[in-house]
Amino acid sequence: MTFDQAMFSIYERAKREAGYSASVFLRMLSDNGGIQTARTLINASKPSDGYTALYEKGRLDLTVEAMVLENPIWHELFSPDELKRAKTRLRKYGYKFRT
Repeated sequence: MTFDQAMFSIYERAKREAGYSASVFLRMLSDNGGIQTARTLINASKPSDGYTALYEKGRLDLTVEAMVLENPIWHELFSPDELKRAKTRLRKYGYKFRT
């Protein structure tokens, strides 16, 4: 699976499993591709509306931050600072890491 496919997969899962249709996220994926979309969201000064909606639904596992951190094959695509930023955001919102 490519990173773009993984990003599209979390969009589909959010819609199916959490009842959240992330139309802005889907547009970002179409316009900028998966890696740039992930970097934009991870590096944002505050969580996106989608992140907040998934938090409220108890589904932080469907965020870009969780997808990137929970699968080590994606780590090489991001800087150490980006990985740290994603982890800090998830911890701040009480995310329980699988490992």
